Amino acid sequence: MMETTDAVFLQHALELARKAAAAGETPVGAVVVRRGEIVGEGRNRREQGKNALLHAEMEAIDAACKRLGGWRLWECDLYVTLEPCPMCAGAIINARIRRVIFGARDPKAGCAGSVIDLFALPFNHRPTVTGGCLEAECAAELTAFFQNLRAPHPNRTQ
Repeated sequence: MMETTDAVFLQHALELARKAAAAGETPVGAVVVRRGEIVGEGRNRREQGKNALLHAEMEAIDAACKRLGGWRLWECDLYVTLEPCPMCAGAIINARIRRVIFGARDPKAGCAGSVIDLFALPFNHRPTVTGGCLEAECAAELTAFFQNLRAPHPNRTQ
């Protein structure tokens, strides 16, 4: 069950996802929250940065570490619009994120239960995970983005 404050932070992540889509990026947004305050945020920038590491979660975790002055984010929660991939799940574990709240499930790369649940493996840290929060809204952003991407456009060469 999602708390009201969780919905507020996930809505903020959705706004970041929309900004990513407007920039031609896959619409994924993430925020790191400590004690009710956003301490890091990010959105997908892989195309813009030409870098496979520029996922929303990685950007949000990096910003939180810089802002808080350390790599241990044990008092922090991560809100993300799409189920984390293996790279991001690893970063979440390594950063000691306390809770992960995500929107849409990712049947192709999701590592919080869809393909595999990396958070359930016996690593030295296991965050609490809540998936499917605002799932319809988060999934709709992704669906609309990819439908638009695949639609024929007059100026696009096939």
